[in-house]
Amino acid sequence: MSQAPTHGTTRLAAIIVAAGQGLRAGQPLPKQFALWRGKPVLRHAAESLRAGGVELLCVATPEGADELVAEMLAGLEPFVLVTGGQTRQESVRAALLALELAAPDVVLIHDAARPDCPPEVIERLVEALRDAPGSIPVLPVVDSMISARGSFMEDKADRGALRRVQTPQCFGYQAILAAHRGWQGPLEAGDDAQVAQAAGLTVTLVEGDERLHKLTFATDFLQEAQMIRTGTGFDVHRLGAGEELWLCGVKIAHDRGLVGHSDADVALHALVDAILGAAGEGDIGQHFPPSDPQWRGAPSAKFVEHAVALAAMRGYRIGNVDITLICEAPKIGPHRDAMRGNVAMLLGVQAEQVNIKATTTEMLGFTGRGEGIAAQAVATLVAN
Repeated sequence: MSQAPTHGTTRLAAIIVAAGQGLRAGQPLPKQFALWRGKPVLRHAAESLRAGGVELLCVATPEGADELVAEMLAGLEPFVLVTGGQTRQESVRAALLALELAAPDVVLIHDAARPDCPPEVIERLVEALRDAPGSIPVLPVVDSMISARGSFMEDKADRGALRRVQTPQCFGYQAILAAHRGWQGPLEAGDDAQVAQAAGLTVTLVEGDERLHKLTFATDFLQEAQMIRTGTGFDVHRLGAGEELWLCGVKIAHDRGLVGHSDADVALHALVDAILGAAGEGDIGQHFPPSDPQWRGAPSAKFVEHAVALAAMRGYRIGNVDITLICEAPKIGPHRDAMRGNVAMLLGVQAEQVNIKATTTEMLGFTGRGEGIAAQAVATLVAN
């Protein structure tokens, strides 16, 4: 297991601002508590900060949400929970004050709605504090920019001078605490960098990361829900004398082989159906009908490659596959590694993304009587 990066003797804490309502995301809960990639957004944010070397977390929560947040963060101790204020700035100030006893050297201030924070960004931010009391991650603006009045264009903005600002923003703890305490602006600051700048602190820029995308709208969650798709496949072929036995693209010595229009590789046929199902592309019979003579004796590897290509056209790649062979004989164990390697090659993935296993039916049914072999497969597709 890889270890979180260390930052020398620097004591690193992080504040996660999670006190907002997040209503634009269209979720039944505030977006920071909604599920994303199978876990609450807040949990993802906390785990990514921990992975970046953060020793202590302080989370600004909505009033009355401490029990819910504590459940979401179970196992990530130590953490401190503080009730947030009416504005983001008030929430940050409350969290900074809650860290006074711990008095970390450096504090990262992060939005819970940015669940994926690469450790490299944290490394760059902390390293930049050698030259300035504050550092923030930014990305260039790639679109043309204008200034506008209502629905009318006023003037072109200088794209080269603009940056997209992300979080976490990084500061010497005592410096940013003093800056928040001394804030006298009539309006709320847009972020903590503005608070620091108003206090006369220099803020340096480091390279951000597109992975720090902020979840804002319902479509952010909808697109995520569509990023992973799963399909299943099942196939059966009878065993017959005088036939070759192909399983997962590997020729196996046996007294009988599988009978079918193609090479009758029951495992690859099930796999093709699983991939096609995940991609929403029908089934193997639609693409390679048994009535078509061109597929007589064809290697099933062609069918797999076709299914993978269709999935790619839809914007998906193979995440992992799991194949189960159901038979009394032959024994699959001695051929498992060769099968796994061959399937991985056909799919264009690593061997660890392929699992192959076998079972019997305890002498029951057609497989138990040795009349045929069945296979089932599960395939997971991941959006590119």
